[in-house]
Amino acid sequence: MRRRHRRLTTQADLDITAFLNLMIVLVPVLLLGMVFSQIRMIELNFPGMDAGQAPDSENFRLVVTVIPGGLEVADSERGLIEVLPVKNGVQDYQGLSAVLQQIKSRMPDKTDVTLEVGPDVDYQTLVSVMDAVRSYPAVVAASVVNAELFPNVSLMDADESRVLAERAVAREGGGA
Repeated sequence: MRRRHRRLTTQADLDITAFLNLMIVLVPVLLLGMVFSQIRMIELNFPGMDAGQAPDSENFRLVVTVIPGGLEVADSERGLIEVLPVKNGVQDYQGLSAVLQQIKSRMPDKTDVTLEVGPDVDYQTLVSVMDAVRSYPAVVAASVVNAELFPNVSLMDADESRVLAERAVAREGGGA
């Protein structure tokens, strides 16, 4: 007599608990590690004067020169206002902001500035100078806000042979 063996036809349960635990931990870790890029646009105004046309002598024209050797702040009436040489290989953005804050306190209606940029100035330096020229952090009612300096920024090229003014040498030597 032949016996029939029944095959046990039980279905195996899938235990996916460990996999779900892994996903619950892995998804937030991947989201936190993701780099979110933020693109900002800075509106620029380019000088639109014709060749040979000179600005009116009555207008105050603030010019910040950015070259690898440092920063210069000048105006059309008095000429050179301040020279800020590079300190330890870094431009003096705090000094630039302090000088521009003093100018803004004397001329609160002035909103435009021209950046004269040398050919060897890297992009990050240019953006940092633009940030320092446009606003500065100020404390208002126990919170830090960005106070406006000169938000209308124009760009122009500086000469390739442009060097930092001589006042920088006198300042480093401890002179007047």
